[in-house]
Amino acid sequence: MNASVCADFPRRRPFACRRHGMLCLHFDYLATQSEMACDAPNELIVPYTQTMMGFLLFKPRPEKIVMIGLGGGSIPKYCYAKIPAASVLTVEIDPDVVALRDLFCVPRDDEPFQVLCEDGAGFVRDTSNSADVLLVDGFDMNGQSAQLCTQAFYDGCYRSLACDGMLVVNLAVEDPHVGRSIARIRRRFENVVVVDSHDYCNRVAFASKGTTLDLPHPQLCERLGELEQIHAVGLRDTLQRIRCEQYLASSAAG
Repeated sequence: MNASVCADFPRRRPFACRRHGMLCLHFDYLATQSEMACDAPNELIVPYTQTMMGFLLFKPRPEKIVMIGLGGGSIPKYCYAKIPAASVLTVEIDPDVVALRDLFCVPRDDEPFQVLCEDGAGFVRDTSNSADVLLVDGFDMNGQSAQLCTQAFYDGCYRSLACDGMLVVNLAVEDPHVGRSIARIRRRFENVVVVDSHDYCNRVAFASKGTTLDLPHPQLCERLGELEQIHAVGLRDTLQRIRCEQYLASSAAG
């Protein structure tokens, strides 16, 4: 744990509420940050988390997954349970969020699973050629964390990825600066596709370092059939959204 970073973090404590069989993480009473079904703690409930798992279409067997932002731990838990060959490292700046990990059934640290209390921006700045998949879902009580949507941050994300790695970023539709964030991702990555989440409340950017996003459609459809036997996270819908955006982009390019 990076004690100096954690000690300086603004102190407005997150809290959990239990209702109708769900455990929800809040920074305030206006918005829900994460949801967990108490009888199925490893399932993905919030639609954007399912959309983010679309990386499996292009990286079905990642060896190292890094997540920026723990929240209730939905995606790290899912990856740990459903992709057992991958190591899962999560970076979370807020020690009070980390302190709720047991309540949200986040696994204990072991060799393939670890949670670090550090600044995600600093982590990617100091890491290179490491992650096969980098997932960014960094929000605080003010919305999208400012340090996680700068050009320097996305440049660091690029450097932290392996040569054929993928970046996946959750973006808030209501964020007035979402267009600027997408432009910064496109400025650094060779190939970027941005789609709406299944409930249209979020946007998810998929960015590849190299040609990872350029797989032929027949190969993706064959892979989809294999993945759907394990992952009930709406991958077919996500693939359709990605292919639609790729078609529109190629048509616009002439």
